[in-house]
Amino acid sequence: MPSFVSPPRGRIAHLLTTAIVAVSILPASVVAQSTRSCSSGVDCRQVPAVSADSVGLTLEEALSRALGQSEEVRLARASVELADAQVTSTRAQALPQLTSSLRYTRTYYSPFQTGSFTLPDSLKFTPDTTGSILERLAYIEQNAKNAGLAGMSGLFGSLPLGRPNTYVANLNASQVLYSGGRTGAALRIAADYKRAAQSDYVEQVSEIALQVRRAYVRAALAQQLESIAQAALDQALAFQAQQKLRLDAGTASELDMLRAEVSAENLRPQLVEARNAAEVAVLDLKRLIDLPLTQPVRLTTALDAPAALQVDTLAEPDPTRVAAQRASVAAAERQVAIREQQVSIARGAFLPQVDLSVNYGAQNLPLSTFGFNDSRWQRDVSASIGVSLPLFTGFKRGADMQQARIELTRAKLQLGQLRESVQLQYQQARGERQRALSTIAARQRTVEQAQRVHDLTVLRFERGLSTQLEVSDARLALLQARTNVAQAIADFHIADAGVERALGRLPAAARLPRSN
Repeated sequence: MPSFVSPPRGRIAHLLTTAIVAVSILPASVVAQSTRSCSSGVDCRQVPAVSADSVGLTLEEALSRALGQSEEVRLARASVELADAQVTSTRAQALPQLTSSLRYTRTYYSPFQTGSFTLPDSLKFTPDTTGSILERLAYIEQNAKNAGLAGMSGLFGSLPLGRPNTYVANLNASQVLYSGGRTGAALRIAADYKRAAQSDYVEQVSEIALQVRRAYVRAALAQQLESIAQAALDQALAFQAQQKLRLDAGTASELDMLRAEVSAENLRPQLVEARNAAEVAVLDLKRLIDLPLTQPVRLTTALDAPAALQVDTLAEPDPTRVAAQRASVAAAERQVAIREQQVSIARGAFLPQVDLSVNYGAQNLPLSTFGFNDSRWQRDVSASIGVSLPLFTGFKRGADMQQARIELTRAKLQLGQLRESVQLQYQQARGERQRALSTIAARQRTVEQAQRVHDLTVLRFERGLSTQLEVSDARLALLQARTNVAQAIADFHIADAGVERALGRLPAAARLPRSN
C-alpha cells in the first residue's frame, strides 16, 4: 500500500476518515455474515474452494454407501445366510434319509477259478436208462452213495463263486423314530441361531451407522472450525491493514502496527491446525464409506441447530422397553434359548434312540461285462427297527449335562448384565443430548454478546477510547464463542446418533437379508 508523503493536514484527516470507514465496513459485514450462520449452526465461514471434480456427499448418501459396501456389513449378511444354510442342514436330520449305490466288480483271479472238479469213474453215478426196472433198482442199491456225491458236485458247480463280473445295486431308507427329544431340540437351536444372527446383523449395522454419523459430524465440524479460524484471520488482517493506514497517516505508532501483525500471525497456526484437522476428519470419513482417499468431497448436509432448544420433543420409550426392543438383547435371549435346548439334548443322551431302516438290494453276475441277458438280477429286500441305549459312557453323559446347565446359567447372567448395560447406555446418550440442547442455547447467546462486544470495542478503538489489546481480546473472545457454539451443535448431533444407537434402530439404507 503506498505511503502518503507530506500531504496537507486537511487531506490527512479526510483520507484517514475514509480509510477508517472503508476498513470498518469490511469486518462488520464479515462479522454479520458469520453471526447469522453461527446462529443457525450452518457454515460459520466462507465456503472453501473445492475442485471441479469434487463429489457432493450428504449424510444419507454416506450411510447408504457404508451400509452397502462395508466389509463388516457384508460379513454380518454372510452370517445370516450361513444361519439359513445351517437351519436347512439341521432340519434334514429329522427327515428320512435315502441313499443308493451301484457297484461293479471285475475279478481277474480267484481261488475258485483253479479248475473243474471231476469224480473218478468208480464214484460216478450213471444208471442205464435202457435197462429193465430190476436192473436199474439193483444198480441204485449198489451205487446209492455215489448218487449223493454226484448231486453235491452238481450243486456246488453252479455256485457264483469266482465269477469274473459282479454288479451290486442297493437302495437304503432310514428314519429316526425317537431320539429322546434330541432331534426336536436341534431344530429349535437352528431356528434360534438364525434369529440370533439376524439380531447380530441389526446390531452391526447400527454400530456402523453410528460410526459414519460421528465421522460425518466431526468432518463437518472440522471444516466449520477451519472456516471460523479463516474468518478470524481475515478480520485480523483487515485490522492490520487499518493500522497500516493509520501508521502511514501518522496517527498510529509503529508499536500499534507490530501488535496488529503479531495478533494476525498468532491466528495462522490455529488456521493451519484447523485445516489439518479437517483433512484428517474427511479422510476418516472416506475410509469408513470405502471412498477413494484421493477423491475430493463436499459435505452438503449442514449441522443445523435443533429447532426446540429447551424441550426434548422426541418421544422415546422407557429404558426397560428400550432393553426389550434392542437387537443385542434379542440375540442374547436367543442364546439363552439355545442353552436350554442344549440341556434337553444332554438329557436325551440318557434315553434310547429308535431307528427304522429299509433296504432293497439286487445282484447280477453276468459272464461278460455287459451280458445282462445271460443272467438275471437276484433281489434282496429287508426292513429293520433298531433300539440303541448307551449303558455306560465313563460318566460322560453326566458331565455333559452339568456343563449344559452351567452354560445356561452363564447365558442368563450375561443377559441380565446386557439389559442393564443397554439401559445405562440409553440414559447416558439421552442425557448427553439434553445437555447439548441446553448448551447450544447458552452458547448462541454468548456468540451474540461476543459479537456485540467486538463491534463496540472496534468502534471505541476507532474513536480512541480503547486499546488495540482490547480489540484483540474481543476478537479472540468472538472466535472462541463461535467455536463453542459449533462444537455444541456437533455434540448434539453426535449425542443424537448415540440415542439412535442405544435404541437399536436400523437405518433406512440397511435391509435385512431375505431368508430362504
